[in-house]
Amino acid sequence: MEIKDLSLPNLDENQFNVTTSEDLVAPKSTHKPRILLLYGSLRKRSFSKLVIEESARLLVKMGAEVRIFDPDGLPLPDAEDPTHPKVAELRDLVIWSEGQVWCSPERHGSMTGIMKAQIDWIPLSMGAVRPTQGKTLAVMQVCGGSQSFNVVNQLRVLGRWMRMVTIPNQSSVAKAFLEFDDNDRMKPSGYYNRIVDVMEELVKFTLLTRDNSDFLVDRYSERVESAEQLMQRVNQKEG
Repeated sequence: MEIKDLSLPNLDENQFNVTTSEDLVAPKSTHKPRILLLYGSLRKRSFSKLVIEESARLLVKMGAEVRIFDPDGLPLPDAEDPTHPKVAELRDLVIWSEGQVWCSPERHGSMTGIMKAQIDWIPLSMGAVRPTQGKTLAVMQVCGGSQSFNVVNQLRVLGRWMRMVTIPNQSSVAKAFLEFDDNDRMKPSGYYNRIVDVMEELVKFTLLTRDNSDFLVDRYSERVESAEQLMQRVNQKEG
């Protein structure tokens, strides 16, 4: 089928950009990729925490700088003011990060409330700052029984909602209680190899996108909206 009429009468030509490969060539950062890791359980022997710790070791080996947030003491969303020390700590870490890892147990067929509470405390915007937009994300889950993908599917939806670059790979560890030794280290297995894959991919995507993240999330609709708001302010001043 051939489109004969290529006119675009509704397009604001002043705010429309044509992307070229040259637009993606930004000066490369030299600091280590900054990765924040979140887990979704307060159990004394939390397998999501153990997976996060294994992931952190791998990320350090791959040259990243890591931070693990401890959700113990984090209040329920809206139960406290955002100035609460644990909320402030979480938000500061989110702003600091260039990529994130989320790992939750599956409970009642979905992520835990502890995992969701952490994400709910992260706003889409803080003034002019969007803490998660354009940052990379890897999603993982641990299962008490057979392997399922309910949690990683939910986390993917949340990652997209938070405007994050959610990498293609993911990890779901079945019967997690069998995958760790008495020293709380993960045993050799296909599950472990998959976690290596996920961390490797996360580092690659973080290095690929972090210097171009502002450009990648620059949107036509927001440029149009900003231009309209500016015009309204100018007109008000003139009036």
